[in-house]
Amino acid sequence: MSRAQPTPAMYQRNALAPSLLAAAVLFVAPALLESDWFLTVRFVATILALIIGWFAVQARHWWWVPIMLAVAVIWNPIFPFAFAGAIWSAAQVAAAFVFLAAGATIKIRRQT
Repeated sequence: MSRAQPTPAMYQRNALAPSLLAAAVLFVAPALLESDWFLTVRFVATILALIIGWFAVQARHWWWVPIMLAVAVIWNPIFPFAFAGAIWSAAQVAAAFVFLAAGATIKIRRQT
């Protein structure tokens, strides 16, 4: 008699890698607020929010779509909002945690 082997994970987390990248950039962002590099932070946050939003649509996790769209609009580099100060600095870290939560919870059933 042989024991049943555990099956591999039945889910894949497509949004995990982009969310980790976005979180890493946003954790560094408060140090870059007054530099020219912050434009790059805006591009990275916006593009990865849209990618993660698309993965949320594919996984039918509809509640993440408006959150990711809000992040994409607030951090958009084309028509930037003139946010500044401690609240904007704290928003960078808060958005990083939002990205981490999205990456950890958005999952789709693996096609076998």
